[in-house]
Amino acid sequence: MREDVESLDISNVTGNWVNAQVLARQIDERVKALADLSHTPLFFGRLDYLHAPGGERAEGAGGERFYIGRRHVHDHDGDPMVIDWRAPVSQPFYRASKTDPLDVGLRRRFGYTGGDLTAYEDEHLSDPAEAARTSQLLQREIERPRVGPMRDIVATIQPEQDEIVRSGLGGTVCVQGGPGTGKTAVGLHRVAYLLYAHRERLARTGTLVIGPNRSFLHYIEQVLPALGELAVQQATVDDLVGQVEVTGTDPAPTAIVKGDARMAEVLRRAVYSHVTLPDEPVMVVRGSRRWRVPAHELEVIVKELLDRDIRYGAAREALPQRIAHAVLVQMERAGEAPDDRVQDAVARNTAVKAAVKRIWPPVDPAKVVLRLLTDAEFLAEHADGVLTEDERRTVLRTKPVRSVKSARWSLADAVLIDETADLVQRTHSLGHVVLDEAQDLSPMQYRAVGRRCTTGSATVLGDLAQGTTPWATRSWQEALAHLGKSDGVIEELTAGFRVPTDVIGYASRLLPHIAPGLAPVASVRENPGLFAVREITGTAEVVDACRELLAHEGSIGLIAADARVPGLRSALDEAGLGHLAPGEETTAETRLTLVPASLAKGLEYDYVVLDEPRAVVDGEPDERTGLRRLYVALTRAVSGLVVTHQAPLPDQLAPEESEAPGASGESAYVEESA
Repeated sequence: MREDVESLDISNVTGNWVNAQVLARQIDERVKALADLSHTPLFFGRLDYLHAPGGERAEGAGGERFYIGRRHVHDHDGDPMVIDWRAPVSQPFYRASKTDPLDVGLRRRFGYTGGDLTAYEDEHLSDPAEAARTSQLLQREIERPRVGPMRDIVATIQPEQDEIVRSGLGGTVCVQGGPGTGKTAVGLHRVAYLLYAHRERLARTGTLVIGPNRSFLHYIEQVLPALGELAVQQATVDDLVGQVEVTGTDPAPTAIVKGDARMAEVLRRAVYSHVTLPDEPVMVVRGSRRWRVPAHELEVIVKELLDRDIRYGAAREALPQRIAHAVLVQMERAGEAPDDRVQDAVARNTAVKAAVKRIWPPVDPAKVVLRLLTDAEFLAEHADGVLTEDERRTVLRTKPVRSVKSARWSLADAVLIDETADLVQRTHSLGHVVLDEAQDLSPMQYRAVGRRCTTGSATVLGDLAQGTTPWATRSWQEALAHLGKSDGVIEELTAGFRVPTDVIGYASRLLPHIAPGLAPVASVRENPGLFAVREITGTAEVVDACRELLAHEGSIGLIAADARVPGLRSALDEAGLGHLAPGEETTAETRLTLVPASLAKGLEYDYVVLDEPRAVVDGEPDERTGLRRLYVALTRAVSGLVVTHQAPLPDQLAPEESEAPGASGESAYVEESA
C-alpha cells in the first residue's frame, strides 16, 4: 500500500503550483501514516462469523472470516486483507462472549514476539461444550514489559473499555478510573475511533489531547501515530493559556482564590465596566448635510448591545454599524436612498469612531487582570458580593507593578487572562478534546478547556483519589459543570489491568483517607507481582534496590520526593548506574528513570523503587494532598514495587486492625529489614 502511494505520478494532474504542493503534502502524510512499526504485527486477531454480517441469514449460508488489526490493509486489487479494529465488523472481537457470542463461531488471538507469530489461541464462542476461560495470551500481552513510550492496547481492549471507546461524538464522556484501569489508553483510543467514524467532520474542526505536563505528553505521543492518526494536537493547559510569559508562582491560598469559578464573574464585571453610557450626541457630516444621533438614542443602542450578552469585542464592532444604521434611517426619511456602501462609510466616519472609542473603548485582557490584582478599589468594586474581603486581600499584590511586561505572572494569572480574552473575543472551538488527569484542574482551568470545545465534545479522564493540588476536583458532576458539559455521562472503570494485586492492595489502604467512598481497584492480574517494604539505613540501599530490579526485564522507575532527587541522582552517578529524566525515552541500555514524585502522575514502569514515603507526604502543603501524591507514586508499577524507608511509614499505610493478610482482595506481604 505504501509503495502504491509512493509510485503515484502527480505531474499532470494538478492545475497549478499551489494544488501540486497541497497534493504532494497529502501524499507525504499518507506515506507517513502507512509506515511500518518495528515489532508491531499488522493483525492480532481473527473472527469467523457463523453468517455473513449484515446479510440474510438463510439456512445453509456460510459465514465470513475477518482478520483484525491496527490498520486496514488491502491487496493490489483493493480487496481487504485486514480489517481496521474500529470497523463495526470488528466490534465482536472485543464484545463477544460465551453468553453473547454475537454470531461469532470462532475468535482467535495471535501472540507475537517481536514481529514473529509465535502463538495463537482459539475460543469457540458458539460451542456450548467449550467452557469459558481466561485468555493466557491476553494476560501475557497485559503483563508484557514496558520499554519506551506508551503503546496502544488495541489487542487487549476489554468490553467495558470498548463501550467507552465507541461512544458517539455528540456527547461528552467522563471516565473515573483508578490506577491501572486503562483510562488514558481508553481516551486515546476513543480519539482514534472518532477520527475513523467522523473523519471529515473532525478534519475540519480539529482534535486536541490535553495532558498534565510535557513528560506525560512525550510518554503518550506515539499511541495515535501507531494507529495511523497523525493530525491530533497535544498540549498542556499551560500551553493553551500561554498569552503571557509565566515567571512567578502563587502561594496555595492565592492560587485557590484565583482558580475559583467566581473569578469569572469578577472578570466579566471588570471588562464591561469600561462601557460608558453616552451623554452627548453624535454629529455626522456628509457633504452639505449634517445628521444628528441624539444621546438618548445612542443609550438605547448601547443598552441593547449589553442586554444581548455578546462578546465585548463583537459588541464593539457592532456599535459603529448600529450608529450608522440610525443615520441611514434619518437619510431615508429625508428622501435619500442610501445603500450598504453608505452605511459602511458612515460607520468609518471620524465622529462615529470617536464616539465608539469614548463609549466602548478597546480592552487589553492582561491590563484588566493586572489592574484587578494591583488596584484595591477596582477589585473591591467588581468583586463586591462575590469575593470576601479576606479573599480580595489574598489575591492583591503587595508590590506595585509598572506594566504588563514587567509583571511576574503565575499560571493562575495566565488562566485569568485567558478568561478575559474570551470575554473580549470568542475562543476557537475544536471538534473534540481529550482532557487527561483532569482531577488536578481548578474550576477556572476547566473553563479554559471548556472554551476549546464549546461546539464540540470532550472525553474527561481522571481519578479523584489522585488529585494532588489544593484545588483538586471534589466531584465529576462539578467538574463537568465548570467545563460547560453538565449533560456529560460519567463512567467508572474498576478493573485494574496494570497494577499487580499486592501493589494495588497496599496502596488502597490510603483510599479511606484520601477519597472516602471511592471503590478500590480490583486487579485482574493473575500474577501477584513482586512486592516488598524495606527498612534501610542509607541511600546506598536504595541504589542496591535499583540494581536488583535491573536484573529483571523492562523499565525501572526510582520515584522520590522532589527534595530528595538531587541526592539520589548523585548516588546513582557514583554507583555508575545510568539513568534518565521523566520524558526521556528508555532504551535497552538505559532502563532506569529517576522520577520526582510531582511528575510521576500518568507514567508507568515495569518495576518501581519508591524512596521514603514519609518524605513524599511531607513534601506537600497538607497531609491529604501528600497522601494522594503517595497514592500516585505507589501505583506506577506494572510488575513489581519495592518501598524503601528510613523514617517511619505514614500511619495510613498500616492495615486496619480487623484486616487479616489477604483480606479485601489484598495479598499478604512481608516487611523486610535492612
